[in-house]
Amino acid sequence: MVDAIVTVFLERLLNALAEEGRVINEFRDHFVKLQSELILMQCFLKDAEKLKRKREDLTLRNIMTVLGEMIYEAEDILADCQLQSQTDNQLSNSWLTCIYPLKLPFQYKAGKRLREINEKITTIKQNISTYLGVPILNQPDAIDAQNDQLPRWSSPVYDHTQVVGLEGDKRKIKDWLLDADQGILRIGVAGMGGLGKTTIAQEVFNDREMDTHFERRMWVSISQKFTEEQVMRSMLRTLGDVSIGDDRGELLKKINQYLSGKRYLIVLDDVWSLDVSWWHRINEGLPKGNGSSVIITTRNEEVARKMGVKEEMIHWPKFLSDDDSWLLFRKIAFAGSEAECIYPELVDVGKEIVDKCKGLPLAIKAIGGLMLYKPSRYHAWRRIADHFRDELAENDNSVMASLQVSYDELPSYLRSCFLSFAIYPEDCVITKEQLVHWWIGEGFVPLRGGRSSVEAGEDCFSRLNNRCLLEVVDKAYNGTIQTCKTHDMVRDLVIKMAEDDAFFTPSGINCRHLGISNSIDPKLLVSNKKLRALLSTTKTGEVNQINSDSANKVSDCVYMRVLDLSKSIFELPLTGKLYQNIGSLQHLTYLSLSNTHPLIQVPHSLEKLSNLQILDVSYCQNLKMLPSCLVKFKKLRVLDASHCGSLEYLPKGLGKLSNLEVLLGFRPARSSQSEGSRIAELRNLTRLRTLGLHFTQGDEIGDIEVNALVNLQELQFLTISCFDDHGNDLVDKLDKLFPPQQLHELSLKFYPGKISPIWLNPISLPMLRFVSISSGNLAKAHDRFWGEDNTVWKIEGLMLESISDLTLEWSMMQQVMPSLRIVNVSWCPNLDSFPVEDVGFRGGVWSKEARRS
Repeated sequence: MVDAIVTVFLERLLNALAEEGRVINEFRDHFVKLQSELILMQCFLKDAEKLKRKREDLTLRNIMTVLGEMIYEAEDILADCQLQSQTDNQLSNSWLTCIYPLKLPFQYKAGKRLREINEKITTIKQNISTYLGVPILNQPDAIDAQNDQLPRWSSPVYDHTQVVGLEGDKRKIKDWLLDADQGILRIGVAGMGGLGKTTIAQEVFNDREMDTHFERRMWVSISQKFTEEQVMRSMLRTLGDVSIGDDRGELLKKINQYLSGKRYLIVLDDVWSLDVSWWHRINEGLPKGNGSSVIITTRNEEVARKMGVKEEMIHWPKFLSDDDSWLLFRKIAFAGSEAECIYPELVDVGKEIVDKCKGLPLAIKAIGGLMLYKPSRYHAWRRIADHFRDELAENDNSVMASLQVSYDELPSYLRSCFLSFAIYPEDCVITKEQLVHWWIGEGFVPLRGGRSSVEAGEDCFSRLNNRCLLEVVDKAYNGTIQTCKTHDMVRDLVIKMAEDDAFFTPSGINCRHLGISNSIDPKLLVSNKKLRALLSTTKTGEVNQINSDSANKVSDCVYMRVLDLSKSIFELPLTGKLYQNIGSLQHLTYLSLSNTHPLIQVPHSLEKLSNLQILDVSYCQNLKMLPSCLVKFKKLRVLDASHCGSLEYLPKGLGKLSNLEVLLGFRPARSSQSEGSRIAELRNLTRLRTLGLHFTQGDEIGDIEVNALVNLQELQFLTISCFDDHGNDLVDKLDKLFPPQQLHELSLKFYPGKISPIWLNPISLPMLRFVSISSGNLAKAHDRFWGEDNTVWKIEGLMLESISDLTLEWSMMQQVMPSLRIVNVSWCPNLDSFPVEDVGFRGGVWSKEARRS
């Protein structure tokens, strides 16, 4: 992990030195020397990390730990210098300059500490050289500096829904389910970790035939630490009932009411505990009969028996055959190639690697995901095969060995991203958005080639996903991943590596990264100047209860970069110490107050957060205004004020935020609201990549403002939502609000017009790939929608939802959208000509309610 810490620090240091801040220049010699030493060490750090782990050498471990601490401390000094430089710049043109002395104590202490750090790092460099038995050269041009090149396949290339070799398992369990008629059928799927038990259960659970057969389906992931109430709440959430505050008896009564008279299927995934008394109590309250069934996946056959599964109803998945193992590996390792294997010289090495996986799907996926990113050269593959062999010699578990090799081979910038998963509880569903924002805020994401930071963060997520280190939970209609989780064996590795490198420890004591799950112990925050990130890791449907002691301690963690308090209810008023003193966290780059209660206004101390890059206040229904100081956040890249029902407008001057890449929930001020931002200010936000607009009245768009979006050349994703009283002229204004031609995805929500906008046509939007239209008054498409002079859409994905008046001819849609491969239609009763089934359609997704609702 130290090589990842060094990589992040060097990138920050390079940017800081380029800024030419006065205080930075005071210490330039110290920083330049530190930079040179670390560059010389960089290419040796990964080898030192491996040696430390394999030998379990306490001396080397201590050396690497001290080095990591030195880098973190140097980074904090650098951050303090940058803050001091910003203060100097603010005072440079002020009469205060003559009475504002340079902070000599800070200058003296920082200089002294940087000298000491440099001396220690020079010593550490020599010690590492001695342990590795390789001299560290002093000529930088002789060093292959570890500037990880951004590799191939930065977007998803492997479809995780593909399943190999489990068709027979799926068919067997489906037959059992379809034959059930009395009582509650119990089925067990038992076997070792990584064998595919959960995958088999998912295949059955999501099968179209099962969707028809069962009127209710519930999926419950059973963590190693769980309560009976948590299981029942999870069951109810899948039925659409949050049920916060109900006691155990009430929860069971609700479940019975939902399931009464229905044929239902319950999957209890990954049950560990031999104490199954909780299940017997729940089972007692379930309605019986109608062919209802329960599937239990477990590593322990005895667990299934204790839960009432008969011997003949326990299914043991087999290891994949040699042919299926090789097929699965090829599908992943060569996913980016047009042909599955175009390099014959790699076949023998690939089969040797696959043979070591012993037919375990998780091991094959992990090693296949790794090979996807390796050059298609014999020596590169040979090295991985030897590495895998060495790991198996120390640990005969092929799954853990393959995961360890995958971790060892991660580029340094991805290691920090991967270790982030350690703070989340078992079976926690994690949003991609939170991960990406965290990575940006803490500087894990390398920004190269002028790329958008959000795009770079999403690329990091895609790379972990392509390496099969994540499990996809939810996708949008267009295939974009929204949430994920980690397999329990992947999580075991993540926690082990995170603990070894002091990234995170389960105890949370003296930790740099902490998660908030339901509550937080204030003792973990007391004088913890090491803490870099504190994030809400509460599971779906739950909230954090933040007491006054914990809230008051947060502001003491002065070097915190990331603070995510989303989904929290505070014991104290928002005028308490946390919100009064949040400005003391001056290194903060990411702040999320999303879905917090009771948030009525953002604290004024926010104006001190000059380093803020991401601000998320979404889903704060009582939030009435955002402070005017918001427009001073020159570094702000993401502003999310979506789903804030009481927010009238954003503050005037928003156009000054020239670095904004994502702006959601933008509510233009009306002509009478002089303190609000008008839509014309968007013209200055030329780096916008994602924009969410919220309209209620026609005068929110002035006659000379209708071209506000046309020149936003970076804009790829646009959402237009219309709510409340629209007024007569809003439709006319929207008709003139042309998006830029390069738009990639469009979403229209509650569109007030009967006819689609005139600009929604293949000539005005030639690069549009995905369209989503939901709710509203839309009845038919504008004539230009169908193209002119044989022009056709390049649209690949289409979602239509809850549009009761819409009429479209499927035959015409096929003609004008020849590239269409994804269609999701629901609750649109007038689309009679649209097919219900996906037979013969390339990847189509159809909802049965499309015509019947």
